[in-house]
Amino acid sequence: MTNTVITYDNFTGDPFSDLPADDWTKRALDVLDWAYRSYDSITYACSFGAEGIVLIDLIAQVKEDAKIVFLDTGIHFQETYDLIDKVKKRYPSLTIEMKQPELTLEEQAEEHGSALWKRNPDQCCFIRKIKPLEEALTGVEAWVSGLRREQSLSRSNTDFVNKDDRFRSVKVCPLIHWTWDDVWSYIRSNELEYNVLHDEGYPSIGCIPCTFKAESGGRDGRWKGMDKTECGLHTDGQS
Repeated sequence: MTNTVITYDNFTGDPFSDLPADDWTKRALDVLDWAYRSYDSITYACSFGAEGIVLIDLIAQVKEDAKIVFLDTGIHFQETYDLIDKVKKRYPSLTIEMKQPELTLEEQAEEHGSALWKRNPDQCCFIRKIKPLEEALTGVEAWVSGLRREQSLSRSNTDFVNKDDRFRSVKVCPLIHWTWDDVWSYIRSNELEYNVLHDEGYPSIGCIPCTFKAESGGRDGRWKGMDKTECGLHTDGQS
């Protein structure tokens, strides 16, 4: 493993592009260990989905007092908030920041009209997720994400270490080689708490208005019926 500190400004490519995914975590633990040793300021932006629960457990093994930020849009399922409370009890040394947008839902409705997520979901995501994460990542050298290549076509080329032009940071994605079955095998074998909505047919869980049941383990249940597959956190274009 490399000891080079990679920054946004000196980024030349993933130093682990040739690293074989041949251990029990498909090298996720090695990449996390490198990241938390390399960066003084590093944040995990967690949605508390199934991948998030796995990453929290792995991160706690290399940095028990790591910082996690949750983008609290104000329209999440109660089951998500219940899970966060359980995680706080299981990992008391972790710092979990509930990052809220500048506008309350009432202020957003006054400024942009009610139910913005129906009329302009990209703008709603920008207000309630992208801008808050921009604020949370200000001055942060690197951030961790639970992206997996299997999730969607837009994520299929994700590397372990990525140059993130959106947030002018380095994005570390330890789970790129994991399958949906890998995620659940880890959760069950380690008896981890998870969002109970997964048992009700929700593979990907976000805000209430934009989350639906789906047959697959991918992201088919997000923004159903809309020409939208990403909230914008993992794309370079500004919504």
